[in-house]
Order: sequence, then C-alpha cells, then structure tokens
Amino acid sequence: MDLFSASSAASSSSPLSEILRPKNLDEIIGQEKTLGPKSKLGQMLRKGYLPSLIIWGPPGTGKTTFALALSQHFSAHFVNINAVDSGAKVLREIGEAGRDRRLQFQQKTILFVDEIHRFNKAQQDVLLPFVEKGDVVLVGATTENPSYELNRALLSRCRVVIFERLSEQDLSKIVNRAESYYKKTLASILTKEAVDNLLEYSDGDARRLINSLEILYTFTKDAEDGERLDVNEMRELLQQNPLGYDKSSEMHYDLISAFIKSVRGSDPDAAVYYLARMLDGGEDPIFIARRLIILASEDIGNADPRAISVAVSGLQAVEAIGLPEGAITLSQVTTYLASCPKSNASYMALNKARELVEKTRTLPVPLHLRSAKTALAKDLGYGRDYKYPHSYPTGWVEQDYLPEEVQDAQLYEPTTRGFEKNIRDYLSWMKGTPKS
Repeated sequence: MDLFSASSAASSSSPLSEILRPKNLDEIIGQEKTLGPKSKLGQMLRKGYLPSLIIWGPPGTGKTTFALALSQHFSAHFVNINAVDSGAKVLREIGEAGRDRRLQFQQKTILFVDEIHRFNKAQQDVLLPFVEKGDVVLVGATTENPSYELNRALLSRCRVVIFERLSEQDLSKIVNRAESYYKKTLASILTKEAVDNLLEYSDGDARRLINSLEILYTFTKDAEDGERLDVNEMRELLQQNPLGYDKSSEMHYDLISAFIKSVRGSDPDAAVYYLARMLDGGEDPIFIARRLIILASEDIGNADPRAISVAVSGLQAVEAIGLPEGAITLSQVTTYLASCPKSNASYMALNKARELVEKTRTLPVPLHLRSAKTALAKDLGYGRDYKYPHSYPTGWVEQDYLPEEVQDAQLYEPTTRGFEKNIRDYLSWMKGTPKS
C-alpha cells in the first residue's frame, strides 16, 4: 500500500508530513494565485474540468500534495510513480489499465509522475497516446524547465502550471498547523531568533520545514516549561551548518535574476560573484549556460555578433567536461558577455514584428517576392519584376519587401553601440539616407 492509497485519517505513528498534508484543494498553502478560487485553473478544476498538467516549481511547494488532492476532488483512480524507476513497460501497463477503467467504469485515472523531466524520449512516446486519448490524465512534477526536458508533442497536450516557493507568511501557516497538532507553540520551545532562523533555513520548502518541526517537537516534548532552544542548539539538533545553509538555501529565481541583470548591466564583477554563489549552491551549470545563450541574443545581439558563438561554445564545453572545470568556462563566458557592448535592438525588432503580425494577420506577400516555381505561378505574375540585388553596384536596389499595407513599418533600429554602429552606418550608406 503506497501513501496515496492509505487512509486519510492520520494515526499517531504517521509522520508529521502526512498528518499535516492538505486533504483538498482549498487547504493547499502558498499557491493561491495558481489554484485559488479566483484563478482560472482553480475555477476550471472546481467546475469539474481536469486537463493534463505539468507542475513546475522548487522542492517542497506542494506538487505531490496537489496531485493527491486532485484525485480526491475528482474521485479518480490515482497512480503514483517516479520517473527514475518506471520504464516503458510500466507506463504501457498503466495506460492500458486506465483505458479499461475509462471504458468499463467511466472513471478517470490520474497518473502522477514525480521527476517527469527524467523520462527519456522513448518513455514519453509510450505515454503520449494514452494522454492523447484520455486514458490517463497526466500530472507530472518537475523542478526543471519542462520546455527543455519534455518533447513538444507531450508538452503540447499538457498545461504547464508554475508553483512558487513558499513565502515566510506561507511557512508560518504551516507552523500554525503544527502548533495545533502538538498543542504547543513554537515560541515555547525556540527563542525568537531560532524561530526566525528556522523559517530562513526552510527557504520556501514546506517539506524541509515540516521535517524540522517534527524533530524539534519530538526532542523537546519532555522539556520543562520555559526551557527553549537557541539558534546554535537548534542548528546542532537539525545538523544545520550555517555555511552550508548560505550555499544551498539561496532562492533560485532571485540569484539567476541578479546574475542576468549584472551581465546585462555590464558589471563582470557582480556577474561572476553571482555565478560563484549559484555554482556553490548546487545550481545546474547547463541551466546557467543556456541562460547565457538567451542573454547573448536578447541583450547583446548585433552589438557584438561574436557573443552568441561564445555562449553556444560555452554550453558545449560545459556539456563535454562538466564540473568542476566547466566552472572556468562559465566564468570566461560570463565575464566576456558582461564586458560586451549591449543592444536589445534585435529582440525589440522581433517584438514589434509580432505586434504588427497580430494586428494585420495574413497580409498578401507582394507578387514580385512570391515563388514562381510552377507554370501557373508564373502566369499569375509571381516573381515578375523582382530586382536581384547582386546585379547592382552596391549589392542593394530600392524595392518593396513588406506587404503594401505595412510599407512604412520600421522594426529593426540599430543602436550606435559596438558593431551595431557599423550596421547602422552601413544601412544608412546603402540606402543613401543621412545618418542620425
């Protein structure tokens, strides 16, 4: 019997994590924006519609608890597996059983897959038809970006739900539930400084907090009234190393944000500082390298066209050699990108182009730009009057490329920084327009 098929009634022998585990959607703490009655997904679920979901978020934010609450809310058959130890054969058996259950008893099967990012392509391909036909409702949990780890076919059939790390206010609600269960306040067994440190140490992770609370309450159950643990005593009891905490408890999103903004802000010192903190905290070096590739196009672009090559080479090097030596490569890429001239002109051009497409939709392509591969196309005038730029002295000739309705649109506006200044000057010279 696994934990999801057990009785919901908590016995005295149950771990505190099971005793405090929310029994329904309304009891889940910290994800009100995503699951609350006012959220779109929350409304869908409460109205009886359950799509396949990929839940992406840090550890201890309630992903498993949410999946269990779903099975109870929909009276569904619940299957809980871990992607690490579940092969294609197991997935096929679960899918076929779900199909039989759907056809014979009209009952949903919710398949909860923990660490779904660990599925390989073959396993995902086995699962896909069962999800597509509704034989199973997939609820996958991952701490990794699903767009990197899951194939497009499976991802397109699921809704990605982002779970956020719990705030200290959310963690305090969990403390309140523990206090009600033990009938003793946390302040009666810990000093105020220790309580504050415990919440910081938990770092938005409910599982870490609950496990710590269970140890603390068990250790102090026979303590005399007024006898409280201070910060050092609590750390010793929880085997909490302050230096280890500094390395491992940093908020993933805040650190990567500070890192990217430091590179964008051309501060190599700050950038490599945040890089070191992420690496020491156990961040995936591949994740960092991928973010640098994005930054090379978004924030540097044509101001230094070499930046994208450096970033891609950095990812390939890290994949080839791994850590610890890969950290040197990441430092090289980070300091180079931070020292480059910056331009978001290419990124802004794409945004403007998408806005224009959204407004104008499918405007006809000018006739002289259309493909004239068939006789019918030629008879219709496709490709006629097209001017071949290489036939002209400067390699450029004035002609219209945009649809007539948007002829005056100016989407790419090069800056005067770095190599992009050369591009700006060249475009001005080529078209015979004065430089601004």
